[in-house]
Amino acid sequence: MVSIQDEAFMRLAIEQARLAGAQGEVPVGAILVHQEQVIGRGFNQPITLHDPSAHAEMVAIREAAKSLENYRLPDSTLYVTLEPCAMCCGAMLHARVKRVVFGAADPKTGMAGSVGNVFSIKQINHQTEVQGGVLAEECGELLREFFRQRRI
Repeated sequence: MVSIQDEAFMRLAIEQARLAGAQGEVPVGAILVHQEQVIGRGFNQPITLHDPSAHAEMVAIREAAKSLENYRLPDSTLYVTLEPCAMCCGAMLHARVKRVVFGAADPKTGMAGSVGNVFSIKQINHQTEVQGGVLAEECGELLREFFRQRRI
């Protein structure tokens, strides 16, 4: 069951995704929350920043770590409009993010359940909870519309 709080924070992530799309980046957005406060925001910027690691999740994690002045982000939740890739899942594990909530599944590179599930590896010393499908249709439509426009 999806909580009202999860939907509200996902809507903030969708706003970030729209910022990415407005810059010609793939519209993915992320919000990192600690104690019900947003401590990090991010949207895809690998083209703009010439940085293959500038995914929405990575940008939000970097901002949150600076905000808390700590590279560990325990008891935090990361909301992202698209299922995270292996790189982003790894960063979440290293940062000790407690929970990740994503919108649309990614059948090509999603590593939180679609292609694989980095978070299900029991040998890893930190376990992150995962919930997918929050506002999935809205998140997916942003991506579909972006790529529809690119094909025109």
